Amino acid sequence: MAKYNYDRLSGQDTSFLLWETPNLHMHVASTQIFELGPMKTPEGGVDFEAFKAFTASILHLIPRYRQKLKWIPIEQRPVWFDDADFELDYHIRHTSLPKPGSDAQLKKLSARIMAQQLDRTRPLWEMWVVEGLTGDRFAVISKIHHCMIDGSSGVDISQILMRTNRDREIEPGPEFIPRPEPEDRELIADSASLYLRGPLRALRGMREFRKETENLQDEIMLRTRAIRAALANQASSASKTPINGELGPHRLFDWWTVSLDDIKAIRHGLGCTVNDVVLTIVTGAFRDYLTHRRLRPEELDFRIQAPVSVRSDDERGKMGNRVSGWLVRLPLDEEDPLMQLERIHETTRELKESHQALGAELILEVMNRMPNGLVSLGAQAAAGTMNSVVTNVPGPQFPLYMLGSEMVAMYPQVPLLAGVGLGIALVSYNGQVCWGFNADLGLVPDLSTFVEMIIASFERVAAAAEVKVSPPELRASGIQ
Repeated sequence: MAKYNYDRLSGQDTSFLLWETPNLHMHVASTQIFELGPMKTPEGGVDFEAFKAFTASILHLIPRYRQKLKWIPIEQRPVWFDDADFELDYHIRHTSLPKPGSDAQLKKLSARIMAQQLDRTRPLWEMWVVEGLTGDRFAVISKIHHCMIDGSSGVDISQILMRTNRDREIEPGPEFIPRPEPEDRELIADSASLYLRGPLRALRGMREFRKETENLQDEIMLRTRAIRAALANQASSASKTPINGELGPHRLFDWWTVSLDDIKAIRHGLGCTVNDVVLTIVTGAFRDYLTHRRLRPEELDFRIQAPVSVRSDDERGKMGNRVSGWLVRLPLDEEDPLMQLERIHETTRELKESHQALGAELILEVMNRMPNGLVSLGAQAAAGTMNSVVTNVPGPQFPLYMLGSEMVAMYPQVPLLAGVGLGIALVSYNGQVCWGFNADLGLVPDLSTFVEMIIASFERVAAAAEVKVSPPELRASGIQ
C-alpha cells in the first residue's frame, strides 16, 4: 500500500508527545542573537518582511515545517501529513523589547515564549523575531517540538535557515502543493498490515543481522550486556534535591558564553575530552549550588543524563530523533577539580565499555513496535532516573548569516523532564561555546546564582589545568 502522503513517527519521536503535560512542554528552543547590519530598516527596526520572505523561500528544504499531526484511530499512534491550510504568518511572529532592550529583558521574553505550549493542530514550530536590542542587534527565538528534531538535526536545520555568506538575494521557492490528507480507514488498514507483517520483518532483519555480523554470538552477548546495563539504571533512584519535584508553569532562562579555544586548552592541559571538561565544570557548580541550598553534596547520589547522538553520516540532515544517552553520576563528594575530572573520566570510560548508550538505543528501537502505554515506559527506562540533563552539541565553526546580518551567538534550551527543574545545553559555534540554562521558576528561583557558580567552577578547572583563559569581559563575543 502506497504511503506517499504521510509518514509514521518513530517510537522515540512519539514518546516526546506522550510526555507532554500542561506544565511540561517538549519543544527544543534557542535564542539567536544577530548584528542588525543590513537587516536594519530606516526606522531602526529589523526588516521583518525580508526575514519572512527568505524563510518562505527555503521551506521546501524542511518538509516537516509544513506538516502536522494526525492520530491513527484505535492504535493512537501519530503520523505526519501535509497541512493544506499552512499559514506562514502564524509561525513567524514579530515583537519588540521595551527600551533599552537589554539582555536581561531578552532572557525574560525567551523564558515566557518557551513556557508556552505549541499548538498541536498546526505544524509544531515557531520563530519570534525580536527587535529593540541595544548595540544594533536583533534576536530570533525559535521553538521546534522535540518529536521533530534532536540536537544534531536542530543544528542542521539552523544551517538551512541561514547562509554561510552575506548574500541578500532571495530566490522564490517552488510552489507548495500539499498531498491529500490520509483517511482514517487508510491509516487503520496500514497499521493492521504493519503489525501482521511484524514477524516477517523481524525474520528478515535477523537474516540481515547475521549477514552483517562477523561473530554472531559475541554480538548477541554485547547487546544483551548493553540492555542489562541500561535497565540497571532503574534498579535505584537518584537522590531527591531541591531542584527536583513537581514542575510549575513558569520558566527562567539564562546563558553564558566562553571561548572554545579556552575549553580546548583545558582539555589538552588535562589530557581528557571536551565532554569531560564540561561535566567537571558542571560538577563543581552543582556541588556549590546544592551546598548553597543547605544540602550536604557528599551524601548525594546525583545523576545527570548526557544525550548521545547515534545519527549515522547518511542520516545527517534528516528530521526526527536518533539519540541515546548516558546516565552519569557526578562526584559531588569531591572538592578538588582534578579529582572530579579523574572520577568523571573513569565513569565515562566505564559507560563506553558497558555500552550503556547502545542498550538505551536498543530499547528505543523496540519502542517502535510497542503500544503507546509501553512507549512512554520504554523511553523512561532508556533515560533512567536523573537529577538534571546536560547536553553538548557541536555546531558549525564558521559564521552564519541572515540576509547579510551575522549571528553572533546561539543559546540553546533543552526541555525539562518530569521532576527535573534544571537543564543545561551547550552548542559550540564559530569559536565559542554557548551555554543555555532552562529552569523551573518554583524549583530554581535563583538561576543566576547557579550560572555564577558555573563561571566560578570554570575558572577553578582552568586554574587546575594551569591554563590562562580569556578575561571575563572578552568571553561573550557580541553580547552586551
